[in-house]
Amino acid sequence: MRLLLLLLWPTALYPGGGGEAAPADLQGPTSYRVIQISSFANSSWAQNQGSGWLGDVQIHGWDADAGRAVFLKPWSKGNFSDEEMVELEEIIQVYLTGFILEVQDHAPEFQMQYPFEIQGVAGCQLHPDRGTESFLRGALGGLDFLSLKNHSCVPAPEGGSRAQRICELILQYEGIRDIAEKLLFETCPRFLLGLLDAGKAELRRPVRPEAWLSAGPAPGPGRLRLVCHVSGFYPKPVWVTWMRGEQEQQGTRRGDVLPHADGTWYLRATLDVAAQEAAGLSCRVKHSSLGGQDMVLHWGGGNSALLTLSGLAAVVTLLALPVVHTCCKKRSSNRKAPAPSPDSPMGTNTPKPRTSGHQLYTPQESWVKNRFLEKLKASLNRLWRR
Repeated sequence: MRLLLLLLWPTALYPGGGGEAAPADLQGPTSYRVIQISSFANSSWAQNQGSGWLGDVQIHGWDADAGRAVFLKPWSKGNFSDEEMVELEEIIQVYLTGFILEVQDHAPEFQMQYPFEIQGVAGCQLHPDRGTESFLRGALGGLDFLSLKNHSCVPAPEGGSRAQRICELILQYEGIRDIAEKLLFETCPRFLLGLLDAGKAELRRPVRPEAWLSAGPAPGPGRLRLVCHVSGFYPKPVWVTWMRGEQEQQGTRRGDVLPHADGTWYLRATLDVAAQEAAGLSCRVKHSSLGGQDMVLHWGGGNSALLTLSGLAAVVTLLALPVVHTCCKKRSSNRKAPAPSPDSPMGTNTPKPRTSGHQLYTPQESWVKNRFLEKLKASLNRLWRR
């Protein structure tokens, strides 16, 4: 049962103050979190997925087959040496292997019905005035299961008695808690600070947004949907709204801030108005890259011309449809459909070979599982002695 607790404790980061203070001039992301997704199809088939995120930017992946981290940025190792990263990879691999084995062994005890999925997120955050704040949340099948607050395991109401029993068990294992505190107060803040320093040239580089206006699908007769697009900006915080003069329009609807592949962001804000009320409206954009000078785009002018061109294009398309239809009809009448070849019968589906699932883990001897914790402690000791 000890390794079942590794779901919660190797990355169990308590809320509270850490030993390292955050820089006073923090800009951009200030948190690092690890996401784990473990899928269990049956008692012998399971797989793990993992990723590491600095703020909203993914900087780590996990190659389950090789048991190695995937570094997505040149600075993804922070200020850790290659040797330290190898030690961390070994810790993660030992944990993930042991976690799969223990969950499969104890699934009947906790009445886990296959298939099921366990999700976890844990990390730490730096604040200029509060030092380190850390967090962990666990979920089962997408529903909150438990979290850690004030050095205590708190079962979620959705977790029922199962979450309560696991929380009670966790608090009995001081050895696991000691490992977690080491990872919390020494490893996580040091790693996060190293990432912020190593990646500062990219993380603190502001990118000005591009913005343009367009008309969306008409919400009704005599009404317009005005769309303000803001794209390619960094960092993520941005303020976009529709205005009439200096008055914000309460009907503005903002979508989610979506990521681009290059690490910049996109947002759009829409406003539905009567067609005769569109004149005089503008979209205002505030972003740190603009140096205090708001970007303002007025509805009308170029946009009216664009709408006119769009309307003309639609009319031309409608007029051309009968001509295209007549030409196609004449061509089809001069052609004869070829008969199916007997050498290539229609409707025959050749089955493709199915790829087998990742049979990553199988039940092993109990003595192997009993050595996981000792191996984990040895790896941690080597890491912390550096």
